[in-house]
Amino acid sequence: RSLLSPTSLKENSSEVVQPFLMGCGTKEPKITQLCLAAIQRLMSHEVVSEAAAGNIINMLWQLMENSLEELKLLQTVLVLLTTNTVVHDEALSKAIVLCFRLHFTKDNITNNTAAATVRQVVTVVFERVVAEDERYKDTIEQPVAVQGNSNRRSVSTLKPCAKDAYMLFQDLCQLVNADAPYWLVGMTEMTRTFGLELLESVLNDFPQVFLQHQEFSFLLKERVCPLVIKLFSPNIKFRQGSSTSSSPAPVEKPYFPICMRLLRVVSVLIKQFYSLLVTECEIFLSLLVKFLDADKPQWLRAVAVESIHRLCVQPQLLRSFCQSYDMKQHSTKVFRDIVNALGSFIQSLFLVTSTGNTSATPNQAGSAGSAQATPGVLGMGGGATVLPAFEYRGTWIPILNVTVQGSAKATYLEMLDKVEPPTIPEGYAMSVAFHCLLDLVRGITTMIEGELGEAETVSQITTEAASSSAQSSEKQDLQSVSDQSDKDLVSRPVWEEMVNACWCGLLAALSLLLDASTDEAATENILKAELTMAALCGRLGLVTSRDAFITAICKGSLPPHYALTVLNSTTAALSSKSYSIQGQNVQMISPSSESHQQVVAVGQPLALQPQGTVMLTSKNIQCMRTLLNLAHCHGAVLGTSWQLVLATLQHLVWILGLKPGVGGALKPGRAVEGPSTVLTTAVMTDLPVISNILSRLFESSQYLDDVSLHHLINALCSLSLEAMDMAYGNNKEPSLFAVAKLLETGLVNMHRIEILWRPLTGHLLEVCQHPNSRMREWGAEALTSLIKAGLMFSHDPPLSQNQRLQLLLLNPLKELSNISHPDIRIKQLECVLQILQSQGDSLGPGWPLVLGVMGAIRSDQGESLIRTAFQCLQLVVTDFLPTMPCTCLQIVVEVAGSFGLHNQELNISLTSIGLLWNISDYFFQRGEIIEKELNKEEAVLQKQAEEKGVMLNRPFHPAPPFDCLWLCLYAKLGELCVDPRPAVRKSAGQTLFSTIAAHGTLLQHSTWHTVIWKVLFHLLNRVRESSTTADKEKIESGGGNILIHHSRDTAEKQWAETWVLTLAGVARIFNTRRYLLQPLGDFSQAWDVLLDHIQSAALSKNNEVSLAALKSFQEILQIVSPVRDSEKPDTPPALNVSVPVVAGTTTATSLGRSFMRTDSIGERIGRYSGSEPPVITDEIEDLNLWWAAWNSWYRIGSESTKPPITCDKLTFIPSQPFLTALIQIFPALYQHIKTGFSMDDLQKLGVILHGAVSVPISSDASPFILPSYTEAVLTSLQEAVLTALDVLQKAICVGSENMQIMYPAIFDQLLAFVEFSCKPPQYGQLETKHIANAKYNQAEWVALNYVPFAERSLEVVVDLYQKTACHKAVVNEKVLQNIIKTLRIPLSLKYSCPSESTWKLAVSSLLKVLSIGLPVARQHASSGKFDSMWPELANTFEDFLFTKSTPPDNLSIQEFQKNESIDVEVVQLISTEILPYANFIPKEFVGQIMTMLNKGSIHSQSSSFTEAEIDIRMREEFSKVCFETLLQFSFSNKVTTPQEGYISRMALSVLLKRSQDVLHRYIEDERLSGKCPLPRQQVTEIIFVLKAVSTLIDSLKKTQPENVDGNTWAQVIALYPTLVECITCSSSEVCSALKEALVPFKDFMHPPASKVQNGES
Repeated sequence: RSLLSPTSLKENSSEVVQPFLMGCGTKEPKITQLCLAAIQRLMSHEVVSEAAAGNIINMLWQLMENSLEELKLLQTVLVLLTTNTVVHDEALSKAIVLCFRLHFTKDNITNNTAAATVRQVVTVVFERVVAEDERYKDTIEQPVAVQGNSNRRSVSTLKPCAKDAYMLFQDLCQLVNADAPYWLVGMTEMTRTFGLELLESVLNDFPQVFLQHQEFSFLLKERVCPLVIKLFSPNIKFRQGSSTSSSPAPVEKPYFPICMRLLRVVSVLIKQFYSLLVTECEIFLSLLVKFLDADKPQWLRAVAVESIHRLCVQPQLLRSFCQSYDMKQHSTKVFRDIVNALGSFIQSLFLVTSTGNTSATPNQAGSAGSAQATPGVLGMGGGATVLPAFEYRGTWIPILNVTVQGSAKATYLEMLDKVEPPTIPEGYAMSVAFHCLLDLVRGITTMIEGELGEAETVSQITTEAASSSAQSSEKQDLQSVSDQSDKDLVSRPVWEEMVNACWCGLLAALSLLLDASTDEAATENILKAELTMAALCGRLGLVTSRDAFITAICKGSLPPHYALTVLNSTTAALSSKSYSIQGQNVQMISPSSESHQQVVAVGQPLALQPQGTVMLTSKNIQCMRTLLNLAHCHGAVLGTSWQLVLATLQHLVWILGLKPGVGGALKPGRAVEGPSTVLTTAVMTDLPVISNILSRLFESSQYLDDVSLHHLINALCSLSLEAMDMAYGNNKEPSLFAVAKLLETGLVNMHRIEILWRPLTGHLLEVCQHPNSRMREWGAEALTSLIKAGLMFSHDPPLSQNQRLQLLLLNPLKELSNISHPDIRIKQLECVLQILQSQGDSLGPGWPLVLGVMGAIRSDQGESLIRTAFQCLQLVVTDFLPTMPCTCLQIVVEVAGSFGLHNQELNISLTSIGLLWNISDYFFQRGEIIEKELNKEEAVLQKQAEEKGVMLNRPFHPAPPFDCLWLCLYAKLGELCVDPRPAVRKSAGQTLFSTIAAHGTLLQHSTWHTVIWKVLFHLLNRVRESSTTADKEKIESGGGNILIHHSRDTAEKQWAETWVLTLAGVARIFNTRRYLLQPLGDFSQAWDVLLDHIQSAALSKNNEVSLAALKSFQEILQIVSPVRDSEKPDTPPALNVSVPVVAGTTTATSLGRSFMRTDSIGERIGRYSGSEPPVITDEIEDLNLWWAAWNSWYRIGSESTKPPITCDKLTFIPSQPFLTALIQIFPALYQHIKTGFSMDDLQKLGVILHGAVSVPISSDASPFILPSYTEAVLTSLQEAVLTALDVLQKAICVGSENMQIMYPAIFDQLLAFVEFSCKPPQYGQLETKHIANAKYNQAEWVALNYVPFAERSLEVVVDLYQKTACHKAVVNEKVLQNIIKTLRIPLSLKYSCPSESTWKLAVSSLLKVLSIGLPVARQHASSGKFDSMWPELANTFEDFLFTKSTPPDNLSIQEFQKNESIDVEVVQLISTEILPYANFIPKEFVGQIMTMLNKGSIHSQSSSFTEAEIDIRMREEFSKVCFETLLQFSFSNKVTTPQEGYISRMALSVLLKRSQDVLHRYIEDERLSGKCPLPRQQVTEIIFVLKAVSTLIDSLKKTQPENVDGNTWAQVIALYPTLVECITCSSSEVCSALKEALVPFKDFMHPPASKVQNGES
């Protein structure tokens, strides 16, 4: 058939359906099934009209009544109703009833299917309402007031679907209430449980229907609530354990299924319709609270707790309760009651007595076989597992895992199939109640925190413009918020009320649970709840409740009954408030001590008297972590309770033995801390974490606002004060917690350090003064770390621009100087050192403070302290002088000087002097910059002083500031120059003079006056005074094992060195800076003072000082007036006198140092007086200076060389180097005074020279000064003396006429020296030994070997005489005579002279002198000036040629011959220089000479010779020369006077006669002797005579014949016969001599001439 459209099908559906209906009517199962299936197909295609639907339902009803195809029926109904809404009103009701009827059949499957269908159908009915509302939601209706609803069947205002739903719901209520339904006609039976379930599901699933339609709301109020209340009554009245007989009417027992379903309904009502049913809810809630009572059945309490749990997870609902009840007057405090009820419920569970307990007692929990003593431990194959549980006073309640956090998943409220009340496992109720509490806390806090957060963000947006300061942490003031203020004003009281209502109950319950908990997770949850509550109270500013929660956590952290006053006082206040819960008094239960917790640590309590040990359990540690967490996350709201928190942490830290480390972080202490601390491994692994959290806690203080931060600091300070009090009077380990944490807090709050700096450092400074060393050490550690951190922190603005802050930061460092404990000072100085190393460049105005700290160290403060302070200073001087303000430089000088004076450590003193040198160098290099800055500063100060009307007070005031800086430096060094320690004096002296020498040129000219008088002379006076009064006691050793050299082993000797240095230094300055000093005006006074110092030093009885004084003298005398040519270097030009440099100890610095600087003299001079060099003062003044010097020299010389009057061991005898130096000064000095040098002065000089040379040497020095005796060398002193005379002589030579009269005086002086060769000078009464006999080890005086000196003097005399023989003065003063007279001494001594060289030199000198002097004498013969000389000369010849001294025995033949040749020379001189000029010479003199020659020509033999030498030892040569001379003299001259001729003839005849005699005697003796040889002497004599004869004959031949007397010839010839007689002699020697004698006679052999001829001849 043709296809029909669905619409047309629908119109004709009645006809279409009919056949199927009829088919069903057959009641034939197969057919019925087919028909129902077809109908379902039609319905599912929505082609069934309303009428058809009605017919279908009627047909189904019949089938139902016939109990056919029941399941198919239900299926069909469901399809019919769910496909669309054609079935409604009566048909609908009929369909619903049909389902209900099927529910109550005998067949279980049908029943259950029907129940499900009913539920679905009810749902469908209400879903239609929702859909209908959705369709019509845009058309706004006028609500019609609902009447008293007398006509229950029609509710005219409702739309069709809503009407159906209304009727259905109303009838459900009727049915539950056991009344007849109005709409569901045909119901036969109904159960209350099913009805309640349906009600609950409708209410739960379609709350909007009830809330949108007043009619439905009305039903809720009027029907549902009264119904519930009525049904609850058996439960309310029932008391467990009360006997039924006592009550008049039998009480209906509570019935679990109904009760449970009622509670479910109530839960839904409260949850969904609270706003409609405020009053009713109040009743419901009160009922719920009642159901928790201890006398209710366990199952009832369990389901009640589950219901309450459902409420607890809905914070908004709780909030509404609070607003609707707790905040209204005269209303039940529902919210409070709920919380308190939970609390007392939990308590009641613990206090339950075993009689009323339905569950098994804990002891039965263990398996029968295992006799486990511990409750809750199940024996499982050898191992034991501890169940999580609460345990309190013997009651053990396991914790079951009942719900997921935040959702109320009930167990018993879901047992819809149970009819009998189930047995509740032990601990179930407790576990649910526990979760109620947790969820309650979580809900409330999350809600309030969320709203608070919103409020705050809004407030911040609005207040940003006004002020950025954070709100107060105690009371958050949020009224300023505009947009939110209304809401906030409403909300805030609600929040506060909620917290106030619940905190007591919560705290009581949580504290109890915390105490009872044995499970870590449970504990964690409890603590978390307490923590969130504390934080919430803090945010809301509810101080009491906040502190109560915090106290609870604190108590949990500490061991039970731990004595901590802060906590005990707080809890006392709380526990006095007991609060009632519906007439029951609930006490806060105090923690039980016998908790079965694992002990993880044993430590000592922090108390004055330690009372044994205390134990910490793992729960304590858990609480501690919570406490840390609280402080960390909620520090801003803690306010005053910081005290509680920190006090507790301090005690815990102490018990666990954590000790502060770097930066204040607490680290686990070492195991050494004491036997009392025992930590398990469990807690050992925890400790680093705890200490980490502790540190983070204080790190997070940087996020606190200023007020909270102050609370924290105050809390720490007061904790610290307590710790300090405890540490007084004992040296036990103190608690350093507070100090360490103050440090940590300071470090993280550097960005706003100013606001907490004063309280923080003020307190730490107190800690630093504490007598307990550990305490102080940490105080100092904290303080110094803060200062360092503060300076390193990059502040905004930076410190360089914020000087106030910088000084604020550095001030505590300075304050530490007032503390005398050395350990603190060490810390302070180490801090300074580190500050310098890291911040030195940027200290700026902080320098005076830092330098003050170094300078505050006193000598008595120990070596290490001084050393550290000094390190700082070294660093400053090496690195930071350029960066500090110039005004601080003076402080640096002061401080460096003060270190020099510290007598603890010599090296420091010495190094500090080195620093002063470096400082001076720095001044020099940066002079201009420093000067500029100081002048600028000076101007400012001057101005200020003028404004105040006071004088500017500054040391060395009138000098400019830069010069004052120098003067301060000099003054400091000057002080160090008189330090008691020699090494310091030495170093300071060298530095002072070097500085003045090197940098003095920078000073203003006028300042030099101060330098000379205030610095240098002042210093010299002090040194002189100290030296002269110094102790002469021997110093054994220099401390420790240092050996002292003997030259420094008394204080006097050590001071001597200082005096030497100082004097040398001053002299050098006078020398090198003369061009600056001379124009000063009082230069001559200064010069005199200096000379006076030199003189007193030179005359001091100390060789070293006196010698050095002379060196200084030398130095100032080598001054030449400054060179005008500015390019010449500033070194003393070489004098035209060679001044020997003093041998010995002259240091390289004194003379050798060249003072060249980069600037030339000219520039320097220019600096002082404009452009021209200074005008050199006139010569007169210069001369005066020199004469002053000469006078000083004379005084020194005459004093020092004057022989001592007495002579004992201690006589002071000047040393050779001293005398040498003294004499060496003269030449230089003389150059300047020669013009006025008179005879008188020369006399003075002579005395000194003579004195100097006479001074003996001490035997122990002699090896160093004397040459070995055999060497002919001069000592340097003797050299100097001769040099001095040489200088004089040269000056006289070129000098004026009147100077030349000084020659004789010089000759006298020299000749006196020449005499020393034979007669050494005496030195007073002093006994001197000859050097050869002196023993070096005895203190004896040794005479010098004067021979070389005398000989050199002699050479000088000869030289000088050669130059000056003709000078008038020399002639007049009989110089030649004196020379001869002096020479006569060594000549006459000859072999007896101390040295052989002497007489030889004397002879040669005599010969030289005579060769020059005799011609002069002959010239002046007439004047008679030489008359007295001749006899002297004759005597001298006589004494020399015929000396009385015998030659030494060991004289060799060669030597003898040499000496003889000298004699010969003398005779030759006589023959050439004297005899030819006999007529100019006095007769007596010539006569003496002749006699002498005569004597020489006759040989006199020396008896001492051995035989072999006799022939040589007879001075044959000499005799021969004498003889020849005699002869020559006799014959060569024309005889002027008969007398002369007579003398020579006489001499000849005597000679010849003697020869004749000798020969005769010889011949006789030989004849007699026979064969025997004659004595050697005789032989020698005869040989000599023979030689003489031959000589005579030779001479006669050479002579002019007229000069020879005939008589003489006759005598000669007469000898011939005698000679011939000797021919017989046996001696060969005689024969050869005879031969020689005879040969000349041949000349006589010629023919005799005639008489006449003879006569003519």
